[in-house]
Amino acid sequence: MTHPVKNMSDLLLMFHRNERPIYFISATNFNLLGMDRWINRFRYISYIDCFDGRHPNVFVPQETPHDEFESIEDINNYLLQHKDVVDLIERRGGRPVATFLMFDEKTEVLAKELGMEVWFPPAKLRQRCDNKMETVRIGNKAGVASVPNALEKVSSYANLMEIAERSGLGKELVLQSAFGDSGHTTFFISSEDDFKKHEEEICKDPEIKIMKRINCRGATLEACATQSGTLVGPLLTEVVGARELTPYKGGWCGNEIFPGAFSAEVVAKVRDMTERFGNQLLEEGYRGYFDLDFLIDQDNGEVYLGELNPRVCGASPMTNHAAHAYADAPLFLFHLLEFSGVPFDLNVREINERWAQPHFIDSWSQVVMKYTEKHVDRVTHAPATGIYRMGEDGGVSYQRFDYNRKAIDSEREAFFMRITGPGDYRYEGADLGILITRGRSMDDNFKLNIRARDWIRGIKQYYAAEPIVTTQHEAAPAPGSFKIL
Repeated sequence: MTHPVKNMSDLLLMFHRNERPIYFISATNFNLLGMDRWINRFRYISYIDCFDGRHPNVFVPQETPHDEFESIEDINNYLLQHKDVVDLIERRGGRPVATFLMFDEKTEVLAKELGMEVWFPPAKLRQRCDNKMETVRIGNKAGVASVPNALEKVSSYANLMEIAERSGLGKELVLQSAFGDSGHTTFFISSEDDFKKHEEEICKDPEIKIMKRINCRGATLEACATQSGTLVGPLLTEVVGARELTPYKGGWCGNEIFPGAFSAEVVAKVRDMTERFGNQLLEEGYRGYFDLDFLIDQDNGEVYLGELNPRVCGASPMTNHAAHAYADAPLFLFHLLEFSGVPFDLNVREINERWAQPHFIDSWSQVVMKYTEKHVDRVTHAPATGIYRMGEDGGVSYQRFDYNRKAIDSEREAFFMRITGPGDYRYEGADLGILITRGRSMDDNFKLNIRARDWIRGIKQYYAAEPIVTTQHEAAPAPGSFKIL
């Protein structure tokens, strides 16, 4: 008989003694990096071998012929049909559980055929909540305001200006499509010329989010909506549009966590907004892990809801390794608890009050390194996953293999997790890897600092590539292919 969970000790013991095989199935294990240290019988099933076969809990099947992937969902559906994966799941037995970064209704069918429970809300519900228009509407129900906006069909630049004037949004606008990464589907419109560059993408949508442009700073925060209430993680800064890291203006490329990153007033406001939004998600039928982006107006201090990610996301490794995770438990354990069927009654208010205290914030950063050049080539040499060290002159050298980010000894060391390896194509926007360091990666103006730029340059020097011949171009991914993190 499973004992009810009433406190942190019960929660940790439950997962320490867990006997159900739990899998995280995705292109890589990045989003739940380190979760295998908390959960017995937890394994990663990945498409990309970031660890050269040396991670004991990562399973990468031998590649077999497949259609070109157009999404993470395609990768997961390929994995769930792979004989090696099916054999692994059957061999380990038990009542297997599947968790994902992204999945669709086909994924749900494939998982069911393998006897796997998917411990997330249904794909159809996640899709509805992921719509940026729906995020605004859910926020409005919860009393969580977005940047002044209009949600309407746009047919022309003149029509856009008419909507903006009628809605009091001004002439400097930011437009967003319903779905997609901010680096690809966010459009900054100051003139008709700006509009014409993206006219086809803007006008094809039945509805688009039209926002007043504000002088803002981005922040993100993860939470978990449970039957006991909404648990709220730490507020993280966002690294956005850094040219050393991404070719996309406005594209997310990392996060920081450090004491004093935000005023006490902003933190309190964001945590309250998140709790209210999470409780409204429960009303909508959604439960479990989610991420909210916030926009802080630098001119008047107002805090606005930005976007909802109804899933684990790129910030999850930061949240699940923050100080509160080691003092109590990683946020993702509460997500698993919510779907486990184990009875629980947690004092969420007491947990949130404790996690809001400043000493639960330590200092870490992560940056996602993309290939920023416009041409395509094939990698002949790539940096290995592991620990790197920076010398006094800013030079970077490989130290040793490791798959644990806590192995970083000081700000002179960093953990690099390689994504693009030998034999892979480099194309504009391709994810090269993730660099995790102690301390900050940005300065007080929220631009990459010298140390971060040295780290990025030092890791990139380990890459070598060769041009590809014309006949290979068809096999190479197109610039701007889907992101996998």
